[in-house]
Amino acid sequence: MRLAFMGTPDFAVPTLDALVDAGHEIAAVYTQPPRPAGRGKAPMPSPVQRRAEALGLEVRSPVSLRDAEAQIAFAALDLDAAIVAAYGLILPRPILEAPRFGCLNVHGSLLPRWRGAAPVQRAILAGDALTGVTIMQMERGLDTGPMLATVETPVDGKTAGELTTELAASGAKLMAEVLADLPAYPPVIQPEEGVTYAAKIDKAESRLDFAASAAQVERQIRAFNPAPGAWFELAGERFRVHSAIATDADGEPATTLDAHLTIACGKGAIRPLLIQRAGRGIMTPAELLRGYPIPAGTRLA
Repeated sequence: MRLAFMGTPDFAVPTLDALVDAGHEIAAVYTQPPRPAGRGKAPMPSPVQRRAEALGLEVRSPVSLRDAEAQIAFAALDLDAAIVAAYGLILPRPILEAPRFGCLNVHGSLLPRWRGAAPVQRAILAGDALTGVTIMQMERGLDTGPMLATVETPVDGKTAGELTTELAASGAKLMAEVLADLPAYPPVIQPEEGVTYAAKIDKAESRLDFAASAAQVERQIRAFNPAPGAWFELAGERFRVHSAIATDADGEPATTLDAHLTIACGKGAIRPLLIQRAGRGIMTPAELLRGYPIPAGTRLA
């Protein structure tokens, strides 16, 4: 098939690779423009742009697809389909309707649950046992289009980073299977029941809420690993918790309970396994406490 690929982050790269490996013709790769990154704030191309350039593919980075010039250029590609994976720009009607078979999206949830920008993190925060990937036909609504195929995976204590990597691989494989025999995957309208929305993650959410249960705090830690990172504050300094386990210990919420940095929550407690001071490397609590004592009874913020 003659395709355009539209994606931006690491999540999208396996799908681009799968399309190339399957022998499809990639007429153009659309990705968001380079963004300032690093200490020098130099423009950094997206993971998809870097991969597309390594593959020798044409890359387009329009700021918007709403203007007529961008839409004409897209229509001129004469596509069978556009394949979308976490592109990050709204596709207006002329873009959606230009390819013969429309625009097909790799979405990181089992629709209609977790439509929106952060389905992986929201599934973890909600304590979902299962999530997965949906291949859907795009329309103007937010992830409301009919579904062509799904694949499930257990959440099973994974971090957002681990789960995203897994879903990216399974989504790429599923998209390749769908495109290999498109008539075998008739679109199915999404059910009206079970709709939830995965709002974009606000950095304020990454501050650990020790008033919540230990189970919820542990989910918070996994949901925000690797980014933006879950943290607490002590003496004006941030401490990022990379992993932790929930325990049945009791105490005043946000208070350390022992010499192992066990922290009381609204119900139960968490025990960090990996922690990081601002500007320092990741370490175990024992390594941290050898150079930075935090006695039992310390109140955290």
